[in-house]
Amino acid sequence: MRFTSERRLDDGVLEREFTLGEIPGTLWTPASAAPAPLILTAHNNGLPKGEPRLVARARHSAAYGYAVATIDAAGCGDRPRSTADEQARADLRRAMRAGEPVDEIFESFIGPLVEKAVPEWRTTLDALLSLPEIDGPVGYSGWTALGIRLAVLEPRIAAAGFFAGGYVPRAQRQEARQVTIPLLFLLQWDDEGNPRQRALDLFDAFGTKEKTLHANMGGHTGTPWFEVEDGNRFFGRHLK
Repeated sequence: MRFTSERRLDDGVLEREFTLGEIPGTLWTPASAAPAPLILTAHNNGLPKGEPRLVARARHSAAYGYAVATIDAAGCGDRPRSTADEQARADLRRAMRAGEPVDEIFESFIGPLVEKAVPEWRTTLDALLSLPEIDGPVGYSGWTALGIRLAVLEPRIAAAGFFAGGYVPRAQRQEARQVTIPLLFLLQWDDEGNPRQRALDLFDAFGTKEKTLHANMGGHTGTPWFEVEDGNRFFGRHLK
């Protein structure tokens, strides 16, 4: 892992950009010198690590006392996408404009995106946990499809917060039964791109005995800011 830049924010949080092979990432660590628990955070469906909502949540959690990291995994952010991925995204835009069904198009590129992203996130986790300023346990926050796969494969993840927005492939909906860690699931009740009943069915499918659903009125990007604070308290119960 090579740090390429750093800056100290007004609240004392240290923000550093890094590269790990071809993987670009950002790490935020709190002002305290003590090793901090780690939260991995990923935006839905491959949007960039610099997406403003993700960055705002990450900085807030770092100020709360966590180390927070995000990456642009393969096919995410500005990293190259395959010709098939680009065609699927073009097909998706066309279908949405025409009001046509889009599930099979989502399936064609979100599933492979998860498969390619998971190894890079696990490699990044190895590198992060070798840093003296970071200690376990580890939490995960964000993109549900990726988080389900990581929660099933990665024993170092002790708790997860998932955002119901974003398509979850059929393979991950089946894997949800294997998720046994504590879970906080955020649902926007009027999310225009995510059928409410499918999100409720997914919540019901999670295998963990400790799962909490927070549902708020509003569309896809309307998650109230207080949910970030509640998320910090959720992770505080399981990571500190």
